Amino acid sequence: MPTLTAALAFTNDPRTTALAQALADSPWVTRLMLISREAPELTNLSTLFQRKAYVVQCDFFSGACMNKVLDGAATDYILFVLPGEQVEPGQRAIEKLISVAEDSGAGLVYSDFKDDLNDQITEHPLIDYQVGSIRDTFDFGSLILISKRAADFALTNHGQVDERLRFTGLYDLRLKISIDSSILRIPEPLYTRVPADRRVSGERQFDYVDPRQREYQIEGEQVATQHLKRIGAYLNPVFQTTPRSELDFPVRASIVIPVRNRERTITDAVSSALSQQTSFDFNVIVVDNHSTDRTSEILDEIASVDGRLVHLQPSRNDLGIGGCWNEAIYSSHCGEYAVQLDSDDIYSDEKTLAKIIARFEEGRYAMVIGSYKIVDFELQELPPGLIDHREWTRENGRNNALRINGLGAPRAFYVPVLRQIGFPNASYGEDYSVALRISRDYEIGRLYEPIYFARRWEGNSDAALPITTANRYDTYKDHLRMVEILGRKRMNQE
Repeated sequence: MPTLTAALAFTNDPRTTALAQALADSPWVTRLMLISREAPELTNLSTLFQRKAYVVQCDFFSGACMNKVLDGAATDYILFVLPGEQVEPGQRAIEKLISVAEDSGAGLVYSDFKDDLNDQITEHPLIDYQVGSIRDTFDFGSLILISKRAADFALTNHGQVDERLRFTGLYDLRLKISIDSSILRIPEPLYTRVPADRRVSGERQFDYVDPRQREYQIEGEQVATQHLKRIGAYLNPVFQTTPRSELDFPVRASIVIPVRNRERTITDAVSSALSQQTSFDFNVIVVDNHSTDRTSEILDEIASVDGRLVHLQPSRNDLGIGGCWNEAIYSSHCGEYAVQLDSDDIYSDEKTLAKIIARFEEGRYAMVIGSYKIVDFELQELPPGLIDHREWTRENGRNNALRINGLGAPRAFYVPVLRQIGFPNASYGEDYSVALRISRDYEIGRLYEPIYFARRWEGNSDAALPITTANRYDTYKDHLRMVEILGRKRMNQE
């Protein structure tokens, strides 16, 4: 029978104590590590509990704590019970985790679970792990089973977990295990969890740019960068020169606005675009993806009085946002530079376009990304406010881009390079895909002042995503990272 150490973030909270007692009572649990910053009170617990359990004083996610757990676990497997959630293992949950690990030889096993929200039980499916799942926000749930043999092999071959890590010790361990061992998801709910973080997806998506998490993000970048070096996907800060095109363009720049059924916001977006003050010619290409409300009528009215507005309606009926971008950039109307403006949003003032093109000229970049503020319809700032991605550096930005979930806005492109790549015909992650591919070869320029207002309202497509949609989006972005990692490895081998 395989042996197991359960490592639990322990407090004297009744639910945590009950979970610890349940783990101690399990015949599958050989030892029980109670991880706590301070020595907890262990009275009034069973004799079996006190015989199996011992306290490890450390911060759960730190590198020092990971090493203490690994050094102290003289068992075949370690079950990490992550802090922050109330967990109740289901029938035969531990046995199932171990059985799958034994049969598959996986280095790490995790499973779906159920959410208990105000006594309403709902299933919470997770997603499968890929080569591209290197982000530190990958959701494994609350129970993670790790093979001690796989962990020892990983640390022997790829280095010990750095004792100086304060927040990302488990992240470092997971990445090292993933190099040589598989990471498997069990697609059935093995436990019930009372979620501590009840924010909707639209509120969580900016955690990685929250200034309060800056120290955590610095550590995460360091750990991810070392992982990319180990697997041969790290890129040194040496860039190709952006080629100059001999093509003739009708205008210097085009503001591109894909839209479908935005009668409430499209006038503001187009007016903001047309109000730009520049020393060069520009146009505004709106790709109207078969709107069924008054959007098309509104666009025709504006185009009738301002010839700079190009109203395109695709012949195809199967286009996502990326497909609409392709309609714009490959059209004869497109300028030398293509600049993003979403149909919900507006530029911060009349100088945004001029600032973006000036930045292109300063560095001969293939892409420029600005900064934006999140606001409501009255342009009042909403948390987290300014999104400027100051974590980006010339030296390591394109490597860290594989860890984080986005690169910012507004995004602007040198069209001759963009036409060589094109957008995937998707409505999520299409911009991230293109940015990753461009960054493999070319330098990306940044603007850190806010030049764009991202307006939040109940009609936003990413305001509160169902779990199935969020999972589909996360799976797609991990796929994009996987393809990019493989591409970078091949490039480094050439």
